[in-house]
Parts: sequence; structure tokens; C-alpha cells
Amino acid sequence: MKIVIPGGTGQVGGILRRAWSARGHEVVVLSRRPEQLEPGVRHLVWDGRTVGPWADEIDGADVVVNLAGRTVNCRYTDANLKQMMDSRVESTRVVGEAIRRAAAPPPVWLQMSTATIYAHRFDAPNDEATGVIGGEEPGVPAYWEFSTRIAKRWEAEQAAADTPGTRKVALRSAMVMSPDQGGVLDVLLTMARLGLGGPVAGGRQFVSWIHEADFVRACDLLIERHDITGPVNTAAPGPLPQRDLMRALRTEAGMPFGLPATAWMAEIGAWAMRSDTELLLKSRRVVPGRLLEAGFEFEYATWEPAAHDLVARTRRRRSGRTNQSHRPAASTTMEG
Repeated sequence: MKIVIPGGTGQVGGILRRAWSARGHEVVVLSRRPEQLEPGVRHLVWDGRTVGPWADEIDGADVVVNLAGRTVNCRYTDANLKQMMDSRVESTRVVGEAIRRAAAPPPVWLQMSTATIYAHRFDAPNDEATGVIGGEEPGVPAYWEFSTRIAKRWEAEQAAADTPGTRKVALRSAMVMSPDQGGVLDVLLTMARLGLGGPVAGGRQFVSWIHEADFVRACDLLIERHDITGPVNTAAPGPLPQRDLMRALRTEAGMPFGLPATAWMAEIGAWAMRSDTELLLKSRRVVPGRLLEAGFEFEYATWEPAAHDLVARTRRRRSGRTNQSHRPAASTTMEG
């Protein structure tokens, strides 16, 4: 198959590139600075705003997976929030335009979205059918509402694209956990090893996550299942409170304690790391209703075995024995 990945140079893009190129698929990555060289992957330049020569790669492709968007791991200043919004909406619009113009449009377009679209809540999990979409919520900082607004605009742009020959799926993704350097697990594990991996603001807030192996396998299923369209929660069925997630990481890291932090201490830490506390404090209790209905079986449904696998492979990466991520079981449809 030929798979085009706009914005595919980040952590999630790396997970998909490795898995799909290893199976012999032709993988094309579109980025603003196409500097990487890797077997089985071509990198081409695009600006994420205008249709250019890169659109020829989409014409005749089998799959498009759009991951483009400014990282959320930053301070939520007005300028950064605007860049987060514009980079997601504009890139989605231009991918839709390239598909519309294609003589042979791709059969399926997977569009990255986010589990952050759901409301900050503790009472019940959010699935696609009954989940509460976020908005102006009592007691929630106003800028959290803006990130929810970004997610809604992101999905709306894909839904509005005039691509009648292409099936569209929005990936409402939880945190994708992999042993890659600089990824979310790497940051959390470093905090745990430094003794800073205790509960934050009580640690009741839920964390939704998905192991990289299951993320790739979920994408495989969504590519081959022609009856699935619209939003799909790509999250493990076992979201858990932040304090429990970090306790499991401390166990795997051999760290017997983790210093707790108040909300204001978390704010200071986030400021020092040039990040934002929404990533720590918002309760994301998201479950994969549609994947389970489709018969998807998670390899890592609960956090403890996932943490054990990921931390072990992080150790191997750091010791220099391997830089390869877990290679998920291949879908028969996706085999090259």
C-alpha cells in the first residue's frame, strides 16, 4: 500500500512510519523540514497551508493519515493557542482540498484529533455515543475551553471537506505511549526516576492512554473496516487516575516514593518546562466504545502490563542495545 502521512515527523508519526515501512508499504511523509533519511520512507516538503506538488502523492494513494499540528507541549499563550488552532485547521483544509482534486482519491483518510475534546469529568467515562463534549464548564480554566474549541474546529474541518470518494475517520487519540526519546512516557518516567512522580493536585484526574502497539493495530482496523466513519476514540479501555498511573511507573522504575505536588506547584513546574498544567490536571476519562464494538482486542488493555513493557524497552533504548519500538502484529489487509 501507499500511505501518505502529513505531519508525520513527530512521535506518533514515527510509530506509524516504523510499523508500516517494516511491512513493505510505501510511506511518504510531508513536513516543513524534510531532513530525515530512513529506509522505506520518503520525506517531501509542504507548508501545511497551500496545495503544491506534494498533492501528487495523495493522488492514487491508498491511505492518508494527517497528523499535522503544532505541539501542545508548550505554554498556552495567546500566540501559541492561535498557532495550535491554525496549524490544525489549515492543514486539514488543505489535505481535504488535495483529496478533492485527486483523479484517484485515497479510499480512506484518517485525521488526527484528540481525547481532549471531551469534558473534564470524574463521574463517568466518555465514549463516542454518550461522552460529554467539553465547553464552558464551571470551575475549569477558560483556556482549557479553548483547547476543546480547537479539537471541535479540527474535526469540523475534516467533516466539511468535499471528498465523496474518501471515507473519513477522526482519531480522538489519548496519549500514545512509546519508549521514544522525548515522548510523553519519556517525560513521565524521568519524573518518576527523579522522585517527582507523585500525585498532582490529589491525583484523582483520569489519564487516558494507549500503547503504541494497539494504536497501530487500531489504525490498521480503521483502514480495513469500510463501515466505520466519523469520530473514533483511540484509547485503551483502562483509563486510570494520575496517582495510580504514576505509582505503576515508579514500581517499574524501582523508585519507592514520589513527591506529591499541589496545583500551584504543578504550575511552577510546567512553567519551568515551558509546558502547561492542562496536560497534568484535566481529567480525561475516555474509553474506546466504537473499537470494542468493532471487535478490536487490545494487546494492552490495562496500564500495569503496558508500563512493564514500555519501561523495559526504554531501558534498552537508553542503554544503547536497541532503538526499535515494539512491532505490532500485522493486519492481514495491511500486509505488503
